[in-house]
Formats: sequence, C-alpha cells, structure tokens
Amino acid sequence: QVQVVESGGGLVQAGGSLRLSCIASGSGFSIRDMGWYRQAPGREREMVAIITSGGTTNYADSVKGRFIISGDNAKVYLQMASLKPEDTAVYYCYCNARLGLRPQTTYWGKGTLVTVSS
Repeated sequence: QVQVVESGGGLVQAGGSLRLSCIASGSGFSIRDMGWYRQAPGREREMVAIITSGGTTNYADSVKGRFIISGDNAKVYLQMASLKPEDTAVYYCYCNARLGLRPQTTYWGKGTLVTVSS
C-alpha cells in the first residue's frame, strides 16, 4: 500500500502565499506522476497541478503564473502565491503508482484545507 500525506494548509489573506507539501510512502512502488487537486464547497474536485516522474508539469489555467509545483523522490510541493478567495478549497495530493506487478493505481491523501480571506 502507498500512503499519501499532505501538510501546509491554513488561513491566509488574499494576495498572500502558502506552501503545501505531500509525501508518498510505502515500499516497492514506482511513481508515474503526483500532483494536486482541490475541491471547493459545492463544487467538483478539479485538477490544480501535476508533475510527472520525468519532471513535466501541467497546471490548471486558473493557477498558471501563480502556483508552482515541484518535487522528486515521492515528495511534491505546491508553492502558491497571489492567492485569491476563489482558491479556497480542500487540497488533495495524489500519487499514481505501481506496487510491484500490480496495475497502476491512484492513491489519495485526506486533504488539507486552504482558506483565503478577502
């Protein structure tokens, strides 16, 4: 099994910055990609940023130029700047990984709340 744990959420004023961290742990797994999704109240979960094992990144249009994803060795970070109230959401880290010969599986963390006050 792969465990995914996020940290770094909190309350910040609009225009401020916050850094989220995520660690995937376990044994015998290989990662294809990791990243962040978020879910605001009453809305569907949406992709925020993804980073592949090769370092390729992808961002939602709404966060381009403000958020930066980075990481390696089963750790991923999301540096968020110029935060807006509409960035308020629970942020979930995920990891797409294979355990041994098992099929590729997506593992999710429990989420960390980011609240941006106006």
